[in-house]
Amino acid sequence: MDLIIVLDFGGQYTHLIARRIRELGIYSEILPYNAPLEKIANLNPKGIILSGGPSSVYEKDAPYLKQEFYEYAKGNIPLLGLCYGHHLIGQYFKGKVVAHKEKEFGKTEFIVKRHDYIFKNTNPKEIVWMSHGDQVERLPPDFEIFGSTATCPIAAMGNINQKIYGFQFHPEVYHTIHGKEILRNFIIDICQAQQNWKIDDWIEGAIKDIQKEVGEKQIILGLSGGVDSSVVALLLKKAIGNNVHPIFVNNGVLRKNEVEQVCDWFQNQLKFENFHYVDAETEFLEALKGIEDPEEKRKIIGHQFIKVFEKTALKLEEIHPNIEYLAQGTIYPDRVESQAGQGGKISSKIKSHHNLTLPDDMKLKILEPLKDLYKDEVRKLGFLLGLPQELIGRHPFPGPGLAVRCIGDITKEKLDTLRDADAIVIEEIKKAGLYDQIWQAFAVFLPVKSVGVMGDYRTYEYLCALRIVESIDAMTANFAKLDWSILEQISSRIINEVIGINRVVYDISNKPPATIEFE
Repeated sequence: MDLIIVLDFGGQYTHLIARRIRELGIYSEILPYNAPLEKIANLNPKGIILSGGPSSVYEKDAPYLKQEFYEYAKGNIPLLGLCYGHHLIGQYFKGKVVAHKEKEFGKTEFIVKRHDYIFKNTNPKEIVWMSHGDQVERLPPDFEIFGSTATCPIAAMGNINQKIYGFQFHPEVYHTIHGKEILRNFIIDICQAQQNWKIDDWIEGAIKDIQKEVGEKQIILGLSGGVDSSVVALLLKKAIGNNVHPIFVNNGVLRKNEVEQVCDWFQNQLKFENFHYVDAETEFLEALKGIEDPEEKRKIIGHQFIKVFEKTALKLEEIHPNIEYLAQGTIYPDRVESQAGQGGKISSKIKSHHNLTLPDDMKLKILEPLKDLYKDEVRKLGFLLGLPQELIGRHPFPGPGLAVRCIGDITKEKLDTLRDADAIVIEEIKKAGLYDQIWQAFAVFLPVKSVGVMGDYRTYEYLCALRIVESIDAMTANFAKLDWSILEQISSRIINEVIGINRVVYDISNKPPATIEFE
């Protein structure tokens, strides 16, 4: 099976590059930038992509590639550098990289200079996604300019004979309109990679890996009822049968009616014999009392989950003495935003994730079968494994639940208010026939009060924010441009039906620069 390697320099889009490659039907692997050359060569890649990163090439201790790597790749393995990778190529081949006074962030008009090779079938002007301060100021010898922007004359360059290319922009981000086609030109035309990787093949390999590692041991699974952990549940069931014990914990920060819905799915529809429900609402809310910092919320919830799981495991060990593993639904974006990917030592941390914030003294071994997959791949996997469509199509829900949608300190009263508002958002989105077209839709409780009027009375109550976004894999997202009548209906219902809220606002931030969740 053909392979493209992505060398990670700590960029937030590193895993997105790998994801785009897989979309083209070619297997991809991410390695740290300082992976031994022997390891790279043994994998026999058809091409190598250098990711972006937060460093500048002229900084002391900036990550770099050794000369032996370039000697190995030059003329032998096609090479594409993106953003920081572009700078590395420019610097190594004796160009000049500088910190430019005019920085570019966001959508930019890109002028294509050559419409062959890597820019075959592109338009004279393309919209690309820029995110940089440095740029290549002087072209390396034997390279030529393939494209430019108003403030970046060398926005794309290449050495056709050596099959070495560099882009200042990010083709892997969906905001680069024809980014996928540009990557296709590099991977399929220039690298000559064969499109022979399928998610079906991944399932077979994953089941064998689980069986080999776990053997006859028992696994408890932290089940949230979302797509990720539900897919893990079915994958484990196929691999080890009834040796998997899904544990669904009511942590007090779940959505309205979620307890009843999840219990019905797994007990009555999916027929899990060893399904366990634990009501720990009181313990979680007590631990979260007075906590405002979102990172602290995540850590507390993560640690509380482990306490509950280990306590439940001790009870189960009386019947099943060989429980040794804790399985989680961690996927690629969780790892990227938690600084847990291959380039974690140099990645810029965005936020932690409760799946990854685990205590040092934990006795259970961690199993994360989906850690290399993206959400849309997980959904395909769920379909192939036989999950109900209602569950597969469920909007993503953060591990820390409503704790990170209730800004500031948490109380049961605030959570109940948020639950009621959130339920209205989902009801109206479904009623409008938009639920399956939208990536996520939810309400956020804002700890800010404002004046309002209801009837003849003055009110002084809380704000509710609506966050409704469109996305493919959560790495980038745009706010949904809904019809005003739908937003008006949601707002009207929340203000009239939910006690404690008298004003509704709509979040029109995209990702980047914002994240999808507020905390």
